[in-house]
Amino acid sequence: MFNHFSGLRKRLLILLAVGSVAVLARAALPVQAAFTGTNQETRWPLAELNPGLPADWSGYKFVVIEFEASSSQRFNLGLETPAGCYKKLIGPFPGVWTRAVIPLRFYRSPAGNGVDLAATFNQPHDSYWINIHHGGYGPLTNVTGLVVSIRNPIGTPTIEIRSVALATNNLRDAILNGKPLIDEFGQYTHAEWPGKAHTLGELKGTWAAEERDLQTVQVTNRDGYGGFLNARARATGFFRVERIHGRWWFVDPDGHLFFSDGMNGVGITAVTRIQGRRDLFAALPPAGLLPLAPGVASFYAWNLERRFGEDWPARWADMATRRLTAWGFNTMQNWGRGNPVEPRVPYAFMMEDWQTGNSIMGLPDVYANDFARRVDQLAAGQLDSRRNDPYMLGYFIGNEPPWPGRESQLCDAILAGPQSAIQARLKTFLARADTLKRRKQFVLAAFKVYVDTINAATRRHDPHHLNLGIRFGEGAGDDVLKVTRGFDVFSLNDYSDAPARTMLDRIYSKVRRPILIGEFHFGTPERGMSGGLVPTSSQAERAAGYRYYVEQSAADPAVIGAHWFQWLDEPVTGRRDGENYNIGFIDVTDQPYPEMVAAAVVTHNRLFEIHCGQIAPTDRKPR
Repeated sequence: MFNHFSGLRKRLLILLAVGSVAVLARAALPVQAAFTGTNQETRWPLAELNPGLPADWSGYKFVVIEFEASSSQRFNLGLETPAGCYKKLIGPFPGVWTRAVIPLRFYRSPAGNGVDLAATFNQPHDSYWINIHHGGYGPLTNVTGLVVSIRNPIGTPTIEIRSVALATNNLRDAILNGKPLIDEFGQYTHAEWPGKAHTLGELKGTWAAEERDLQTVQVTNRDGYGGFLNARARATGFFRVERIHGRWWFVDPDGHLFFSDGMNGVGITAVTRIQGRRDLFAALPPAGLLPLAPGVASFYAWNLERRFGEDWPARWADMATRRLTAWGFNTMQNWGRGNPVEPRVPYAFMMEDWQTGNSIMGLPDVYANDFARRVDQLAAGQLDSRRNDPYMLGYFIGNEPPWPGRESQLCDAILAGPQSAIQARLKTFLARADTLKRRKQFVLAAFKVYVDTINAATRRHDPHHLNLGIRFGEGAGDDVLKVTRGFDVFSLNDYSDAPARTMLDRIYSKVRRPILIGEFHFGTPERGMSGGLVPTSSQAERAAGYRYYVEQSAADPAVIGAHWFQWLDEPVTGRRDGENYNIGFIDVTDQPYPEMVAAAVVTHNRLFEIHCGQIAPTDRKPR
């Protein structure tokens, strides 16, 4: 069944007063809300949006909304009920009418199984993407209204809605006008910006200018690994950590003190899904550029081939090495070093595949008879060839486990899953008493087996390199921290203006190990892309954010590095999980953001003195 309200529609513009007060307005479709303050909401009673809609949505699977967003800023779409308002984040394409077919299960039930936070909470669709991390959930037996909000809007974005309906079958998302959205270079067609490529000749001129300019941009006083030339400690031929005069440092293979200025995702793929939405693209990259899975394409790889010619992977690697070195980045991470040719820069290696077998919410069956054997095989396969590589900073054994804070849900999933050793053990454990406390106790005990088994295997196969731990995304409470004491370095991903000193102090008091920031970023909603997890108002403010975050982190005696996420903007039409953030140092046409480069060079030239406590970090926060 598909209910659709039609007839004469009267446009109603609803302007919100500055502040956090929600506005309730009598609606006549289409309706429009403009956002100018912080945490504002616009509410429309359901009966006035579409009198044909029932209040009880329990018999429906989808809410179908046709909308146009003026900006690529994510907005909360809330369903109001007497029990509360349940909200989910919608990532729109700006300036086009969109039909979004939104699964109501996201509003009814908690997020399900996923190996990490992104896989759990990001949900791709054809014409938008949705994040279901926050906003609550509950029964939809009495829906009274629709709520739209944008937290800390940039500019004065608007959302216009012209249709609200329900459906029991998937009617398919669609972009309803303005196609194609993506030009032959992978850029958004409905926006202009400084440096946008309009012709290949124009791009080639820009690339040539960068080749010349790169010679004048340099971070000084670094050795071949990126360590500080004027600061020495004992050399071992591999990276290690040491606490010197009350401050932690990496020490590089040549014995120079080293602060890890890192760049995530240094690679050439950047794939987006094309299957089922060919009409969004003006042209598609030629087949055979990369060994990609069916139904995806990489515009970045196409632009690199245009830039460098037949031997483009090797020439890209040389260019990436020159860029990273000139800008002061001395570490890269690219999830497995999967490029055909790698930049010559120290790297942090992300180990993978521990989730083989019966894995639920990122936790495999650690009590299976063959778990330790499988872990040993996986460690050997990933580390044996790297154990003598001096350029490897160390290895991460995991990324953003999604279960902290959701231990009871994890236990429910184990109990509802197939028969397994962990399920049998959990049933026996809960037979004595099934409480939230005991469920958490069980999960933490299983997690300790997981960590201890992996740590032992990686030590056997690689005694030289640092165990950089698990990059926790959230939920690293004191009870979780106790399990991580076998790591050489404690790692976390922290998306904020800068890591809170109170949080860092708490972590350090428990683990007594140096701390590495595995991910952070700042974005801005431009070029058809969303503004990232920490949005700012412009490219200049993104650059200010980089300086503030890295310098504030480096001022902490326990922090030994901070890694930006990521090298390249995400595709406008989304990566595999739909996410499409404007967060790169490089855009899809292989042009650096000059504001970001300039900020990095300034900060990286100050880091030694900042981490030594000789000069103060910048106090200029991003806006």
